[in-house]
Amino acid sequence: MEYRGYLGQIKFDSEADIFHGEVNNIRDVITFQGKTVEELRKSFEDSIEDYLAFCAERGEEPEKPFSGRFTVRLSPEEHRKIIFAAEKNRKSVDSWVVEVLSQSARAVGV
Repeated sequence: MEYRGYLGQIKFDSEADIFHGEVNNIRDVITFQGKTVEELRKSFEDSIEDYLAFCAERGEEPEKPFSGRFTVRLSPEEHRKIIFAAEKNRKSVDSWVVEVLSQSARAVGV
């Protein structure tokens, strides 16, 4: 679920018979819930709007959603090794790095 660049991850609680979710592309915690898809979507959007209003009231900048990009500084030798590793695996550097980082994240339980 997406609203204003914020992404919500949703789960269903069968015991409570309710959907609940959390925004997962910022560090701040924003949660929402609903019994129907319509309620869930409204709660999600309302929670985002409440978060933005709360930040404005406090004079703080709201956290911006993760862009999917980040910069990594490497030594020239590390850079060379990554280029060769990607080529050896017949992948672009971006694809290879995403694969390796995703595998590492899963290995630590993220």
